[in-house]
Amino acid sequence: MSLITILIVDDDPHIRELINLYLTMEGYNVLQANDGEEAMELVRQKEIHLVVVDIMMPKKDGWDLCREIREDYDLPIIMVTAKGESEDKVKGFELGTDDYIVKPFEAKEFIMRVKALLRRNKVHIEKRVSIGNLTIDSKSLEVILGDERMDFPLKEFQILYKLASNPGLVFSREQLIDEIWGIDFEGNERTVDSHIKKIRKKLEGKSSDVSITTIRGLGYRLGMEQDD
Repeated sequence: MSLITILIVDDDPHIRELINLYLTMEGYNVLQANDGEEAMELVRQKEIHLVVVDIMMPKKDGWDLCREIREDYDLPIIMVTAKGESEDKVKGFELGTDDYIVKPFEAKEFIMRVKALLRRNKVHIEKRVSIGNLTIDSKSLEVILGDERMDFPLKEFQILYKLASNPGLVFSREQLIDEIWGIDFEGNERTVDSHIKKIRKKLEGKSSDVSITTIRGLGYRLGMEQDD
């Protein structure tokens, strides 16, 4: 498995070094840029898996950088800023930011957000998973059962993709919440149960070779019918 590379973009060298320390201690490869222009050169030249961007920078600020990245690349982006106003968050999300953290922040929260975002992005960047007569294409967001294409809402699609990517592996409700909804999820475990119920109903009504089994006290797993 290749090393995950994260790009830090901030004109404050002390902040860059602090974030660099957090990330390298977790085993990530880190690249640094002083402003948006330098960052875009690295994005074009290197294989980068996630970008951490400050808003206020010279030459090209975080807003412009985020907008430019979104035009040509599908990279997860975390905005880091000293401002906590909701308007900044709204603008960031409108431009394509995936997550947002306000300085000063604790190392543990920052790393949790990075890990959660990398896990969620994996659902999107992987291409196709097949098990039995079920095929799931994460690029087109299509679920194909036999010869029929089926429509799934995004969260149901992501849960099904996660389970199908790991056949036979049991996922707890907490794991699914963390990997699909992320750190800011405000619901409860019944939300997962509700989504699983809807997925099952769709699969069972179409003569699927696969099924989702409830493992009491542990969670859910997907497998071939004969294995359940």
